[in-house]
Amino acid sequence: MNTQPIEVLLVEDNPNDAELTLNALRRRHLADHIFHVQDGEEALEFLRCEGRYAGQEREHALKVVLLDLKMPKMDGLKVLRAMKSDPGMQEIPVVMLTSSCEERDLEDAYRLGANSYIVKPVEFDNYSEAVSQLGLYWLTLNQTPPGASTS
Repeated sequence: MNTQPIEVLLVEDNPNDAELTLNALRRRHLADHIFHVQDGEEALEFLRCEGRYAGQEREHALKVVLLDLKMPKMDGLKVLRAMKSDPGMQEIPVVMLTSSCEERDLEDAYRLGANSYIVKPVEFDNYSEAVSQLGLYWLTLNQTPPGASTS
């Protein structure tokens, strides 16, 4: 049985969507630590322990990154590309959690290495339930390779 703390990175620029996601994960007690950043640049700084996160080494690997697609500064596809091309991050599961149902976005995300692509439901209850189900799978059922790192 794995007793490592469950750590999640949420990359979401919309404060309402971020709060709904955080609340859904907390309500189900699915993660020990949920880190929230608001754009792609900040996500990469966090993952690489650079910039405002310099010197903040994490003791445990992230279980999953929940990554929005459309964000200011750097979009989710660029973050995904950077993660999957970095040997220190490429094993971290990435779930695209986005409002985009465009086929091209879906195809690009999978081509770049996304592990899952979920379109955010519009209705509050459906959104909350989708995040809960996402959390149950990725945080309790999915197995990651031992020693998968975050930097």
